Amino acid sequence: MATPVVFIIDDQESIRHALGEMLDVFGYKVETYETADAFLRECDPSRAGCVVADVRMPGMSGIELVEELTRRQSALPVVLISGHADVPMAVAAIKAGAEDFIEKPVDDVQLVAAINRGLARAFERQIQQQSLQELHAQFERLTQREREVFDLVIQGYTSHAIAARLALSTRTVESYRVQVMEKMRAESVAALVRQAIRLGHLTA
Repeated sequence: MATPVVFIIDDQESIRHALGEMLDVFGYKVETYETADAFLRECDPSRAGCVVADVRMPGMSGIELVEELTRRQSALPVVLISGHADVPMAVAAIKAGAEDFIEKPVDDVQLVAAINRGLARAFERQIQQQSLQELHAQFERLTQREREVFDLVIQGYTSHAIAARLALSTRTVESYRVQVMEKMRAESVAALVRQAIRLGHLTA
């Protein structure tokens, strides 16, 4: 897995330098950008990391950056900082999806805690996404007949009822059920139902 990067975006060079040095001391890999537009133009938002951005910058604002990353379905968490903070601005930032909102001068401990929290949540989302992709791959390995059995099992049909619907013997259905459970790595029908909900085959 790629090493997470902290992307610092601030139009003031002194702020970029100070934050970069501070985060370097804490062991983070850092990249700096003068504007949100430059960041979006030069950086791949699918990279692992966390954005630390000023709210007020030339061009796209920090809040607009959060909204744009959301639109691009980027998993990058964003910590917004501002020297002109007020309650409405903080509320707008959090509503837009920012991980945290911190006033300047930035407290080192508060910023590091926010970055770590954002990275942890992003990592958890990545694990969940990978898990869902694996689940889809498992389902794709089912044959057409196994998918038919899968759909009926999660709807609560017994093997006898499935056999009647598919014009198969109960013994054959039982064999298909075993294959479905093995391919889906489900230890029980309840587990299979939970998988079906995640796959969108059932409504919770």
